[in-house]
Amino acid sequence: MIPVSLLGIPNDENSSATRGAAEAPDLIRREFRNDAYSAWSETGIDLGAPGRIVDHGDVRFDDATDAWDAIERGVARALDFDAPLVALGGDHAITHPILRAFRRRHARLTILHIDAHADIYDAYQGNPRSHASPFARIMEERLADRLIQVGLRTVNDHHRAQFARFGVEVVEARHCRDGLRFAFDTPVYVSLDLDALDPAHAPGVSHREPGGLTVRQVLDLVQSIDRPIVGADIVEYNPRCDISNQTAIVAAKLLKEIAGMMVCTHRT
Repeated sequence: MIPVSLLGIPNDENSSATRGAAEAPDLIRREFRNDAYSAWSETGIDLGAPGRIVDHGDVRFDDATDAWDAIERGVARALDFDAPLVALGGDHAITHPILRAFRRRHARLTILHIDAHADIYDAYQGNPRSHASPFARIMEERLADRLIQVGLRTVNDHHRAQFARFGVEVVEARHCRDGLRFAFDTPVYVSLDLDALDPAHAPGVSHREPGGLTVRQVLDLVQSIDRPIVGADIVEYNPRCDISNQTAIVAAKLLKEIAGMMVCTHRT
């Protein structure tokens, strides 16, 4: 059996406005384990089978340790289990230290980043660790060979300059169509910000941006990946902004389908 690791990273200290994303991991877990929903993925994987999901708990933070070091070490320990890993954020800033740990294990890596925002500011509000800046740090440190960003709908001139600087491939939301596919020639890391979805589907985010993707479009894109999905993060769920637990349920569905595809792509 191919297992999938799960790790919570409850950190939102680099959110630019509204806090609350640090409260997300356990709420996503609760819906993921809810008996009201099937444990089977659409791709035919029983995620409720004993040993299929290995939950490593949450990264712990304290005043004596730099948060980035704690995240990197926590991810590295989970990766020692030698299974694909899904991290539950937290805000999007956590993707930078996560990728530091992944890069040590993967000489070649493509990031598929699904988001309303490019998160590639050189620094936002003077903070180079901002949740609006992780992909600038990731590309500066060459933690990935290729960055594909899908669903963007807040692009400005600074972002475009950063795209050119780092060779980012961008499909803005206005150009997204059903059946969108990419050709991959490396292992894949999926970074999924829930505000990529239209707020009608996922209102529980700190920065709602109308005109987004549907859940089905995101699922179809993830299910089209034909290379090993070695890691993923699901970030920016803010329970304080949710309505009737809707976004937690969506996040759990996305977790289930990403985990299912991790198993499928590691079989081939």
